[in-house]
Amino acid sequence: MTQQSESPDRDRAPAARPDPDAAYLERRTLRRGSAGPLLLTGLGVAYVVSGDYSGWNAGLAEGGFGGLAVAAVLMGLMYTCMVFALAELSAILPTAGGGYGFARRALGPWGGFLTGTAILIEYVLAPAAIVCFIGDYIESLGLFGLESGWPVYLACFALFIGVHLWGVGEALRFSLVVTAVAVAALLVFVLGALTDFHTSALDDIPVDHGAFGSGSWLPFGVLGIWAAFPFGMWFFLGVEGVPLAAEETKDPARTLPKAMAWSMGILLVLALLTFVTATGARGSAAIQDVGNPLVEALQPDGEATALSRVVNYAGLAGLVASFFSLIFAGSRQLFALSRAGYLPRFLSLTSRRKAPYLGLLLPGALGFGLAASSGDGATMLNIAVFGATISYALMSLSHIVLRKREPHLERPYRTPGGVLTSSVALVLALAALVATFLVDKQAALIALAVYAVAVGYFACYSRHRLVAAAPEEEFAALAEAEEELRD
Repeated sequence: MTQQSESPDRDRAPAARPDPDAAYLERRTLRRGSAGPLLLTGLGVAYVVSGDYSGWNAGLAEGGFGGLAVAAVLMGLMYTCMVFALAELSAILPTAGGGYGFARRALGPWGGFLTGTAILIEYVLAPAAIVCFIGDYIESLGLFGLESGWPVYLACFALFIGVHLWGVGEALRFSLVVTAVAVAALLVFVLGALTDFHTSALDDIPVDHGAFGSGSWLPFGVLGIWAAFPFGMWFFLGVEGVPLAAEETKDPARTLPKAMAWSMGILLVLALLTFVTATGARGSAAIQDVGNPLVEALQPDGEATALSRVVNYAGLAGLVASFFSLIFAGSRQLFALSRAGYLPRFLSLTSRRKAPYLGLLLPGALGFGLAASSGDGATMLNIAVFGATISYALMSLSHIVLRKREPHLERPYRTPGGVLTSSVALVLALAALVATFLVDKQAALIALAVYAVAVGYFACYSRHRLVAAAPEEEFAALAEAEEELRD
């Protein structure tokens, strides 16, 4: 009896095929666990700290001391409410998509794209604006005989993008050190300005008697409060970017809400101290249209002092901190949108050090080109503010929708006040959006034009090529499946 020969491979299990989704995501991975509460709190303050040194004072020319004070309080309320809402959303969905991911879950692909694009406009334009201010500071300080212009802009982008390419941990530690210097100098400024503080200096702007509701505290009337909204935002603009570091955070569901709350608390205190002491030391009229209001507040006779020089150099540190951190935020938002297919996918490729190198280099090149060709930092920053207000409204709306539609969703952190808190943020964000047209209609129209081009790209091309395996898309798909099962 002959035995039948058997193939040696007959009983062997079929070889596992490579998972194309796993391979795709493997090439688009950030370094996990690089950021703890301290680094994230520093990141939140770094986004904003340059706004304490300059920019906000232009709101005095729109609303006077009283108008800007009310605007700053309302914008501080908007940011506080929004930060609490984002803290809940970031604990639910701790991914690099940040606002895009939140809106994608709540408002669908269109909502996710519109939110992510608005955030991207903010974080690409803001560094381009700030690098112009850095150039002006370097020139005014006479550092190495340099003048503001493209060589300075190029050096800033090349140096600080290089640090980001080195690694996220190194980048955030650098940001923390520079931010600490800028914050310490703000506190030194406050102590110095208090020695020459006079309440009579607060409301010294001439009154426009033709404006409705005008008076010494509201020299341009009630409408001046609304016009000052964008400048009240400068004390807080950018803090909402903390969730973009979610995939590089240790225990993000616990760490992100804590870091965001601490960041916002520090910024509220700094805004109050800086605003009141600067106007009270020098007078609202004297600092309403200067580029370095804190330095001007310490030089009543126009002569530089040791303290004013320290604050002047610290202002440069504050600009560097915000410039550096906003590059980080823009690269992470671009990374997430690209990874999910909303933007060209190659932009989300990461290096061996897990840095999204094209997501850093492309916005950097674009920002450098804008700065070098125009040098108009004010207009670019106003465009960034316009994009920011759109994203604020959509992120606040996302919190409301998820609370109403998915009340049983696991929430490691819950927003105090619930939908009432996010509703306040939504209303104030819409008011701030309209206010941008009162301040700089041209910047608002430019932002709308950029937005329209992006919407056309999504409608005609990328919405048909989304990557279902991307974390934000997968999270939304699971929600849709669960909803179908319930029905």
